[in-house]
Amino acid sequence: MIQAIAFYLFAAVVIVSGALTISSRNPVHSVMWLILAFFNAAGLMVLVGAEFIAMLLVIVYVGAVAVLFLFVVMMMDIDFAQLRTDVARYATIGLALGTALAVEVMIAAFAWSEGRIDLARRAAPIDPAMPNIAALGQLLYTRYLFLFEAAGFVLLVAMIGAIVLTHRERAGTRSQHVGRQVARRPQDATRNVKPTVGQGVEL
Repeated sequence: MIQAIAFYLFAAVVIVSGALTISSRNPVHSVMWLILAFFNAAGLMVLVGAEFIAMLLVIVYVGAVAVLFLFVVMMMDIDFAQLRTDVARYATIGLALGTALAVEVMIAAFAWSEGRIDLARRAAPIDPAMPNIAALGQLLYTRYLFLFEAAGFVLLVAMIGAIVLTHRERAGTRSQHVGRQVARRPQDATRNVKPTVGQGVEL
């Protein structure tokens, strides 16, 4: 009974916060509603026993992606009048894309319901005593090891490419020479002077 109440509570909050994410006029409010949706989706994952996915939702999406969205939105100078004009201009295209997405979701749900029995027959049995994270780790590092390593390699190449693209030499900037700073002697950095009264110090 408590699980059913928690499920309907989390599901209702996810639906409401998702709708408010789309309908909010302020982008900062939209990001805050999105964070609330992620938290309640994590609660749903805990109810079905997928604690690893719930942890990913909280740590990765809430702790990194949503906070990054919030920082970007707060630093942008958004013209809300121009934003509403653009939304009205591309309303037809957005409606067509939304309809296509809804049709794809219905087709996917129908295909899943038709192949659910066959999928249950082909699924590998898992020891009920094994934790969910342990079973997932065993599957990733045995059957899908090479695909997992390939995904990590692709992410590494993307990270290096982003660093190379953003690290550019600019004219007129002063760069730091670490070796020259480390090799500097104290007598080269300071100078002891004894000025007379009223003479001052020359810089």
